[in-house]
Amino acid sequence: MEKERKMEGERRVEATRRWVIAVGFWVQGFRLFPWLGVNFFLKDGMGVAASSLQILQASANLPMVAKPLLGLLSDAVPIRGHRRLPYVAIGALLQAISWLAIALWPAISLPVLTIFLLLSNFGASICEVANDAIIAEAGKQATSSSGSGQLQSFAWMFGSSAGALGNLVGGIALSYFSPKIMFLFFAILLVLQFCTTVAIPESSLQLPKADTNLSAVSSVRKQIKELSYALCMPEIFWSVIWFSLSYAAIPFLLGTMFFYQTEVLRLDSSVIGLSKVFGQVTLLAWSVAYNKYFKTTPAQKVLSVLQFLTALVMLSDVLFVQGIYRNFGIPDSMYTIVFSGLLEGLMLFKVLPFSVLVAKLCPSGCEGSLMAFVMSALALATIISGYLGVALAEFMGVSGGDFSALPTCLLIEAACTMLPLFFSSLIKERREKEKKEE
Repeated sequence: MEKERKMEGERRVEATRRWVIAVGFWVQGFRLFPWLGVNFFLKDGMGVAASSLQILQASANLPMVAKPLLGLLSDAVPIRGHRRLPYVAIGALLQAISWLAIALWPAISLPVLTIFLLLSNFGASICEVANDAIIAEAGKQATSSSGSGQLQSFAWMFGSSAGALGNLVGGIALSYFSPKIMFLFFAILLVLQFCTTVAIPESSLQLPKADTNLSAVSSVRKQIKELSYALCMPEIFWSVIWFSLSYAAIPFLLGTMFFYQTEVLRLDSSVIGLSKVFGQVTLLAWSVAYNKYFKTTPAQKVLSVLQFLTALVMLSDVLFVQGIYRNFGIPDSMYTIVFSGLLEGLMLFKVLPFSVLVAKLCPSGCEGSLMAFVMSALALATIISGYLGVALAEFMGVSGGDFSALPTCLLIEAACTMLPLFFSSLIKERREKEKKEE
């Protein structure tokens, strides 16, 4: 009888954890809904140029670089004795305020819009840090229903499905409503997330508790020491270096391709939305496939293959802008939906296996700090990638209505994507320890 009660309690805890993770990642995945509206609002409503659009897209991720600090705060400074859900609630509230302001501000200027987008992403970074820490801590308490990597895949399934839905609905909504209506709708959704999170007691998740014997300053120092120890571990340090360089080395031309598709090819917003839907669907399929088939495959092999596939799709874009596929009877809209969506998905595919690797290697006690540091490194790398893309397009003279040098830019982009493959040996794993744990 006692055993049955214990098992029932464990099932309730597991169900609550999954509910919290599902809501958190679903809402953050649905952020693609208002951000699709932001792209068209900047291009059509405010007349922003392609280079300015990509610079703003990259710069909006600057708050994500603060994730290590947020991770330290989440680990070391509990709010009313809790370290995760209060931070999720704060992040949701900041995002709701930001999108409400953007939606309701009359004749908003570009500087004001940028400030609120930064505030929104700051709130999103707080949510993501807390959600990642919940997954890492729950994954340490491995049970039959939450083995290594399974919670990460579960979270990705909800995040990618929400992203697919957000882009699908967003592409359709742009044909009938103004982007500000989309911003208002998402703000209401964030308010609901805030209310839901506040109503759930963190004790029901049965996560490791904070050390109440230490002051806030001492606790932060302790977390910094533990994070430093974790980052000095060769298998973590070199893996993070490779992961960051695999993004930072690419001059990503996302904004340039967006203008080429909408201004030169005159593709409808629904096509752009469907391409992003396809990308999120591939993310969903990848999360399922990874959990079922590739979870035990060495991370170095998985990450290298994904990097190579990304370069191949970029090379395919060269043929696309030269009209080769069009000559074979493949419509521009069809290629954009499939391959542009696949490329955006591939740029995120590496995050899942790498987060599983880091969760395995992470010492107990600094899960939130280390995962936050990794996501911060990713954010900084994507910012650098976006700026390099703008610099490459400007240097090659791709701007306005002149896209003659775009194929050359795409070739350079693909070549840079191949470079990290020569250093894939930096990805380290502790195979002996994993075998013992299994």
